[in-house]
Amino acid sequence: MKDHLYEGTLTNVRLHKQVPMYMKRLYLEDLAEIERVQQTVIDSLPEKNTLQPLSTEEFLFILNQNGLIVGAYVESELVAFRALLVPEIDAEHLGRDIGLPEDELGNVIYQEISAVVPEYRGNRLQQKLAEVVMKELKKLEKQYRYVACTVAPMNIPSLKDKFTQQMYIAALKQKYEGLERYILVKDLEQPNAAYENQITAPIDDLKKQAELLNEGYVGIGFQMVKGFHALQFAKPLS
Repeated sequence: MKDHLYEGTLTNVRLHKQVPMYMKRLYLEDLAEIERVQQTVIDSLPEKNTLQPLSTEEFLFILNQNGLIVGAYVESELVAFRALLVPEIDAEHLGRDIGLPEDELGNVIYQEISAVVPEYRGNRLQQKLAEVVMKELKKLEKQYRYVACTVAPMNIPSLKDKFTQQMYIAALKQKYEGLERYILVKDLEQPNAAYENQITAPIDDLKKQAELLNEGYVGIGFQMVKGFHALQFAKPLS
């Protein structure tokens, strides 16, 4: 159909069968379905604080032309979505956390929550939604230079998702009333940055990671060190 942004298949991991899937933009009339999927995902998480859910007001803000949401459907039922949010320029703006000047803050859009119901995980659906949502981003009236987001330390699936999109860790800050969060960003004008002086830090050693970030390193990926995930840091080539 013409409003479908993507069509493909997914494997339902509970039923062990392939099913057709399509993606489309979501609007105000889809709010109840969006919140149902978010709640299903929250209920399935062993560690609730790894996900920063959006409130009804935040979803309404996005759906009232302050960003966009793309959803994935199986048999007309929403099973996953991914959101981009145009943030208000306030004291908590992520652009401030990564050192952007005041006049650049309006060029930042946030990659907000992405949610996949349990039976369709393992299909790289987050990644497919990211590709589609970033294509839709180019269709917005205003063009944005930076895509930013927060990720909880130790949230390996979410970090892998961001690194696959060539986002990098630019800062480690306390957000959301005291929770440690990585601030990740991608400069859409320089998507293929080059790096030097690569070094690793244990994934649970936030002190070492903060020191590296303060020294001008950024987090660019994972490396297996003695069978464990370590974060890979490097210095951007200017």
